[in-house]
Amino acid sequence: MQTPLADRLYRTVTTMCAAAIPLVLVLLTAVVLRAAWPALSTNAGDLAFGTTWDVPHARFGALPAIIGTLLSSLIALGIATPLAIGVAMFTVDLGPPRLQEPVSFLVNLLAAIPSVVYGLWGVFVLVPLLRTTIMPALLPLGAVIPLFRGPAYGPSLIAASLVLAIMILPYIASVSREVLLAVPQTQREAALALGATRWEVVRDAVLPPARSGLIGGVILGFGRALGETLAVTMVIGNRHAIPESLFDPAYTMASLLANEFAEASSNAHLSALMAVAALLLLITLLVNLAARWLVRRVATGVPRGQWS
Repeated sequence: MQTPLADRLYRTVTTMCAAAIPLVLVLLTAVVLRAAWPALSTNAGDLAFGTTWDVPHARFGALPAIIGTLLSSLIALGIATPLAIGVAMFTVDLGPPRLQEPVSFLVNLLAAIPSVVYGLWGVFVLVPLLRTTIMPALLPLGAVIPLFRGPAYGPSLIAASLVLAIMILPYIASVSREVLLAVPQTQREAALALGATRWEVVRDAVLPPARSGLIGGVILGFGRALGETLAVTMVIGNRHAIPESLFDPAYTMASLLANEFAEASSNAHLSALMAVAALLLLITLLVNLAARWLVRRVATGVPRGQWS
């Protein structure tokens, strides 16, 4: 039986739309790599491991920005992950039914707030609070814990990490909630029938099979934190040096690009910035691919014996 014209047209249009997405990604990667190739081919070692960023002398060491990106994202992940998973467990298993949906909606609403609003909140609320209250209270610990040493500038690595933690929390919580909902209800009922409490049900019957999906959600939040630009640029201090404590100003790859791309006047400077962009793109793609794969393990129902 011949397929109707409308069905063929619909299939063709949807196929073209689906193919456009990977095509855009390939073209974007090609453009970035082409622009970055002069720096990568002549100065890749200094770019990845150098610490001096001196535009007039064409020295482009991006290691402080790379370390700043990883540190701010990892600290934000450490803050946001327990909160997000706790929210997910509350909205699926532990919270009163009448509160589960409203709490989930309010948490997801955080993802709709523009990053510039988070940045303004960080500049006018968080940074003054850190500078006048929190940092002075923690400075005496610097004699014992090096992470709390240094002057209380305000704009710092910890300020950027706190803003990032708030920004990635709804992403981790949303994915974690969907993963917990994917665990069969029969497992909860079986644990309850054996006399388990609600917490024991979550701990022993829900979290173990959801482990890979939860890790995937965390990695997805990590990928989101790596690429955040505006809010981080406004509160991190933008100092091109490897931070020695949480109170030090720092730099990230995204904020480096945001601050200098519009002012890049030489081909060497522009190519170095594009090389930083290529590295950031590669890290973000790898992190997101790993997260999607882990979440799919839960969604497709991996047999119980294959859980790791």
